[in-house]
Amino acid sequence: MKKRLPSQARPRGQRLRRRPRGEARGAEPRDQRSRAEPRDQRSRAEPRDEPRQRPSHEATTNKTNCFVFIDSQNLNLAILDQGWRLDFARFRRYLKDKFKIEKAFLFIGYIPGNEGLYASLQKAGFILIFKPTLEVKREGKLITKGNVDAELVLHAMIEYPNYSKAIIVSGDGDFHCLIEYLEQQKKLLRVLVPNQYKYSALLRKFQRHIVFLGSLKNKLGYKNEGH
Repeated sequence: MKKRLPSQARPRGQRLRRRPRGEARGAEPRDQRSRAEPRDQRSRAEPRDEPRQRPSHEATTNKTNCFVFIDSQNLNLAILDQGWRLDFARFRRYLKDKFKIEKAFLFIGYIPGNEGLYASLQKAGFILIFKPTLEVKREGKLITKGNVDAELVLHAMIEYPNYSKAIIVSGDGDFHCLIEYLEQQKKLLRVLVPNQYKYSALLRKFQRHIVFLGSLKNKLGYKNEGH
């Protein structure tokens, strides 16, 4: 009879663990191997339901681009009729600060010799659109006319895809159709009327959009003139 080799002593009452079939001698138990990395921790590395980031060009689609289209003759004469002069540089800052205007188109008749005026308007931040002028006699007086209505409407349509909101500066009823169309397309932001006492009745239907400039003398007039 063969003698058993002495084995490591074990406490009395402790039972030997039986090795499952197919498990190699000295292998780590299955319940310990599965504890090395819990499944919920492994899945936390990159959640599958995390929303994707939008491309940068989509993030800028909500930006509001405001353009203003100014009938300079109507604006200038209406302000003078109220006894003060408009400081166009202050007016441009007002448009930027109040309405976040990016582009300000100023429609004006071209008169040779006024190059200094045009340069100062451009320096203030206006984009000048010139209209050829005509000299006509009215009641024995020579009057220079440069009607810019058609040019203003045309450029408002040319620039239409480039702005989300528009401001029209005039009290002239000839812009009724343009203003009405912009309102229907939800692109009309404001109508700036120079004189609240003298403007076309055709514009009264847009009352909720109208801002009167005549009351802004202290903000838009020349500082060195009396108030």
